[in-house]
Amino acid sequence: MLPVGVLDHLPDSVILINAHRGIVWVNRAAKDLFDNPRVGQHLAMSVRHPDILGAVDRAMAGRAVRDLEATLQGTPPRNITVHVERSERDSDGDGIAAIIVVTDMTASRRSEQMRADFVANASHELRSPLSAIIGFLETLANGARHDPDARRRFIDIMLRESRRMTRLIDDLLSLSRVEINEHVRPTGWVRIRRVVDQVAETLAGRARDRDITISCSLPDDPPVVIGDEEQVVQVLQNLVDNAIKYGAFGSCVEIRVESVGRVPGRTSPGVSVMVRDEGDGIPPDMIPRLTERFFRVDEARSRRLGSTGLGLAICKHIINRHRGHLAIESTRGRGSAFTVYLPAHPALAEPGPA
Repeated sequence: MLPVGVLDHLPDSVILINAHRGIVWVNRAAKDLFDNPRVGQHLAMSVRHPDILGAVDRAMAGRAVRDLEATLQGTPPRNITVHVERSERDSDGDGIAAIIVVTDMTASRRSEQMRADFVANASHELRSPLSAIIGFLETLANGARHDPDARRRFIDIMLRESRRMTRLIDDLLSLSRVEINEHVRPTGWVRIRRVVDQVAETLAGRARDRDITISCSLPDDPPVVIGDEEQVVQVLQNLVDNAIKYGAFGSCVEIRVESVGRVPGRTSPGVSVMVRDEGDGIPPDMIPRLTERFFRVDEARSRRLGSTGLGLAICKHIINRHRGHLAIESTRGRGSAFTVYLPAHPALAEPGPA
């Protein structure tokens, strides 16, 4: 008897096929990894990677098959290793003719890349503030410590640069954590109304400092979103904070929530959350680069405002993890709108469970 219960709890994806390449059985992990393979369906309908199908053909022909590494395209891409084993007991009929085992290596591959990226990025971005601090310390050591005005000015600059390094390290660590788990889709649920209220309340003081009004518009019954509440808060907080930073003094920041019939690039319904500012806008040629790490439209202004250049990169990877979409629109002199699309929970609606 097939140990279905055991295989269903394996972390690796397991697909059993017959001699006609028809799927005999598939475990939960394989259903999550591939395009919902079903019993009776031809393998090529769900597993469309040519290298995997080629390995199956070689195994079914009785040839030796090495474990292969492949990348499954998608958002985000998945790094996998594939092992195919032919069954001699039923290589001609409708029973089990081959076993396909797929191991998801995305987390370990990302971890390796994250370590390399962290060292490269941190060393590059930390060099400037460290050089400034060292320079002022050397100046103080060489006599300026006896000048009260110079000492006060230098200490203020060193404090500012030290805080900048702290923000940078925090954002680098946050980006690394998000990227390494980007392939693992969240399974929880999030009330968008609660997230919007929390973010608006948190940033109200910062908005008042610039005489900016935060306006929130939500439907009476916005759908509940599939997601990680802490990360959804992080995305919205980053977008609203940017809108306050770069919006015109005395203007309005709008947060608008709407139900949508389809998340862009997917077939499922969802929720759109738009954050619109009334700032200077962004040049059209720079919009595609906004989510690149350390990219800044106006580097001097961004540094002056305390930006690390990592916020939108973090947002992009969180949205990818949620299988959502980020759309950016901007008009020079009139402001920008950042819209996050997230899949709705198929069974829950606001207010959701207590």
